[in-house]
Amino acid sequence: MTTFQTPPPAEPGDRVAVVAPSSGGAADARHVLELSLQRLRDHFDLEPVVYPTARQSDEFLDRSPRARAADLHAAFRDPEISAVFATIGGDDQIRVLDHLDPMIIREHPTRFFGMSDNTNLALFLWTHGIVSYYGGQLLNQVGVPGSLDEYTERYLRRALFDKHLGELTAAKRWTDAVYDWETDDYVGQSVRYEDAPGWSWYGGGAVSGRVWGGCLAIVRWQLATNRYLPDPARLDGQVLAIETAETLPDADRVRWTLQAMGERGLLERFDGVLVGRPRTRNRFEDRDDDTREQYRKDQRDAVLSMLDRYNPEATAVFDLDFGHTNPTAPIPIGGRVEIDPDGESIRFV
Repeated sequence: MTTFQTPPPAEPGDRVAVVAPSSGGAADARHVLELSLQRLRDHFDLEPVVYPTARQSDEFLDRSPRARAADLHAAFRDPEISAVFATIGGDDQIRVLDHLDPMIIREHPTRFFGMSDNTNLALFLWTHGIVSYYGGQLLNQVGVPGSLDEYTERYLRRALFDKHLGELTAAKRWTDAVYDWETDDYVGQSVRYEDAPGWSWYGGGAVSGRVWGGCLAIVRWQLATNRYLPDPARLDGQVLAIETAETLPDADRVRWTLQAMGERGLLERFDGVLVGRPRTRNRFEDRDDDTREQYRKDQRDAVLSMLDRYNPEATAVFDLDFGHTNPTAPIPIGGRVEIDPDGESIRFV
């Protein structure tokens, strides 16, 4: 049985690495990257160290999965680096995993922050017993227009500086607004927040276990390749965390992925399921409020239908603040969580 390590916390004044283990989006949005770096300095008193991949183009990174792995190795090895931040996600990080040396990761455990395509790395770290954080990604969650939301700052601070994330609370507002990186006044963009509806609880009793999962599309890739997954027995009694990306998968696609997990005998292994509030629009498609609400309902019903079929005893909580909406809490993949439906509480311990 692999022993899990939560990498040691950072301290104010520490150096932190900024890398691009997925795509080169920061090269096309340098002003957003610079805003993110400044917020690390101003809000968290950290000194970001920008590694070569963070400023490279998509074209270079697409040709260079080995270079992306090399930056990760260098960041984890550096004793002066106490956390590693991904700039942004993408769609091919799974190609990087073959170039990673698990021994380097295990011998130099460091807190990693990333989401979306970075689910690949998070699940790789899980398999090797290292806790990472699903969130805190620079361009999506730190370098947002306007000001850094208090909720994001509070939980990113805990994920950086505390031993554990502690009790999770629901955000009072949320947005899935599309940001225009090309505008002259990026920071000054008007961001429309909406009242957050709170969490929805279904089934089961109190459960606890280690969190496994991330972006559902990337979980599907991991299942398909079947190269970096843990022994299924290690998922017994754990907690599945899933959320969907800005590709806006329809309810059938969500259902099919969970159905495949069920047919492989995996979905039944989890005692609990945490579901992030889904994004409902992207830069290609806007929707009216009724359509967006129906999308969220259809996705929730799809998840529940598969739990009813394969794991009716599981406890499920929906509309949590992690993933592709804002604000977010960086939840620990591999960290232990306690879910109490009676007290409607979620605590990472």
